[in-house]
Amino acid sequence: MLTQRQHQLLRFISDYLQEHGVPPSFEEMRDALRLKSKSGIHRLITGLEERGYIRRLPYRARALEVTRRPANWAPEATVQEFEALPSNVVQGRFGARPSRVEDGGVMSLPLYGRIAAGTPIEALRDHSTQIEVPAHLLRQGDHYALEVVGDSMVEAGISDGDIVVVQRSDLADSGDIVVALIDDAEVTLKRLRCKGQTIALEAANPEYETRIFGPNRVKVQGRLVGLMRRY
Repeated sequence: MLTQRQHQLLRFISDYLQEHGVPPSFEEMRDALRLKSKSGIHRLITGLEERGYIRRLPYRARALEVTRRPANWAPEATVQEFEALPSNVVQGRFGARPSRVEDGGVMSLPLYGRIAAGTPIEALRDHSTQIEVPAHLLRQGDHYALEVVGDSMVEAGISDGDIVVVQRSDLADSGDIVVALIDDAEVTLKRLRCKGQTIALEAANPEYETRIFGPNRVKVQGRLVGLMRRY
């Protein structure tokens, strides 16, 4: 299974080959993935080669060949293509929103760990670590808590180290902030946008790109319903 970076690089190489007829240079790959050095590209290339996705052709400069693609490979739309889709395809909810529990007191929830790429939520399940959460943050059904890593949602008021309270659900509204599982391998906290069968996962930080996915590549694992911050 490929990491997010390996998947991004494989797609860039494949698209570049299709458009230009020759592989990209290491500088172009570095710039496309916004890495600081070419050593990171060398590691990604080696990983893709070891997994049989690319082949380096001997005695030729910039000689790479894409030998296979992941089973779930599908061309990702651009943000412009996503925005061009008819907005009336999505009419609000994917599913009915459950009613809230009564306010008052606190509830103890499992703190599964730090939300990070490459870790499905089920792999984080550990009921030995609990955290007390105000009951008014909760709705009907199962909930869990996660510690946020990184600043991709900082303009939505979610900072590195915050604890998010998540309602376990595979349903979400377009516009909800969700815990999303991508390609059964990568988990991320992003804002969900939907048009037809196309899904966009939006960061709340201009330093991060919106990612667009086709059908069946994204599974909702929960919806953000609350946030707690330590000072």
